[in-house]
Amino acid sequence: MTDDSKYTRQTVTHVHTWVPDKLFSLRVTRDDAYTFQPGQFARVGLPEAGSPDGAPTLWRAYSMVSAPHEPWLEFYSIVVPEGLFSPRMARLQPGDSLYVEKAPYGFLTLERFAPGGDLWLLASGTGLSAYLSILRDPAAWRAYRRIILVHGVRTAAELAYREEIESWREQPGLAELFAADPQKLVYLPIATREPLPGMPQERITTLIADGRLEQLAGQPLDPEQAKVMLCGNPAMLADARKLLGERGFKPGRRGIPGNLAVENYW
Repeated sequence: MTDDSKYTRQTVTHVHTWVPDKLFSLRVTRDDAYTFQPGQFARVGLPEAGSPDGAPTLWRAYSMVSAPHEPWLEFYSIVVPEGLFSPRMARLQPGDSLYVEKAPYGFLTLERFAPGGDLWLLASGTGLSAYLSILRDPAAWRAYRRIILVHGVRTAAELAYREEIESWREQPGLAELFAADPQKLVYLPIATREPLPGMPQERITTLIADGRLEQLAGQPLDPEQAKVMLCGNPAMLADARKLLGERGFKPGRRGIPGNLAVENYW
């Protein structure tokens, strides 16, 4: 499977369309030697548009949706209509090739935090990807008292993976955790352009600022017990970092665990 010292050639095995011409997931084979931590991202490549059998020259970063123990790699993407990469990636079919760099990247991992307390995972759009990898790994569920997963989108159709998330409480290995604490996972799907039952039509940052996110979660955003991950578009991240910084949330540094981890997903 090795085509070069830096990357391998993998094969598309499954394509799922969430919103036509906008959101899709892609599953590819995984090289036996490829290892990563939940929350990390891969650099994936395609050749120039006019030379499908050529070496990959276009590269983009995508968080793994799949967990480290799964025998495939899965990626979740938005289609940028004028983009050079995502429209072509969206057209791939089973049997087609996608190239993957051998080294994983990124620091949006649970190693950034000390275990214990509540884990808040705040995502806009496809920023959800890294959290799915983290939560498909059973270790995350035992490391924290509760997990609050917030997914901000425009419309309900964009709530990708919602059925999987809502099925976790019945999943073998997790069911006993939910039996002991039905609020082990608080899932808050929030759409800004469409009303969802029991949910406000607001941006995540607005809900942080006015305190409603804590009310919805039933938990305080307290830097003494909460660890927060942010993954999404740059505007959301900038606003959320400022709001959380004012509350005392800080990234870790020099080997000192923090309570805030951020990754731009754009």
